[in-house]
Amino acid sequence: QVQPVESGGGSVQAGGSLRLSCAASAYTYSAYCMGWFRQTPGKGREGVATIDSDGRTMYGDSVKGRFTISKDNTNNTLYLQMTSLKPEDTAMYFCAADRVYCHIERLWRGTNTWGQGTQVTVSS
Repeated sequence: QVQPVESGGGSVQAGGSLRLSCAASAYTYSAYCMGWFRQTPGKGREGVATIDSDGRTMYGDSVKGRFTISKDNTNNTLYLQMTSLKPEDTAMYFCAADRVYCHIERLWRGTNTWGQGTQVTVSS
C-alpha cells in the first residue's frame, strides 16, 4: 500500500555529484528487478539503470561510466550514485520495481510500482 520514497535530489553544478535514495517496503524490495528512470518535458521517460536480484546491473547509454546503481539489503534501500553530472541529466528521477522483467525501458510499464520522484537540476 505504500509507495517507494525517493530522496536526495537537488541542484548542483555540472561536474558535481548526487546520491539518490529509494526507501522501499519489504515487498517492493523483494522484486526481481529494481531501477531508476527519469522524466523531462522534452525527452519524456528514459530508463537510467536496473539491478536484479542477483546484483546484475544495466545502464542506459547516456549514463554509463557516470552513474552506479546499488542496493542495501539491510535497509531495503535502492541507491543511484550520480557523478560527473551534466545539464542533460536534469530530470525528475523515479525509483521503480518490476516483478517480471528487468529492462530499463520497461520500468514504468504495466503495473510496476514507482515512487513520487525526486528532482535533479544540473546547472552549466
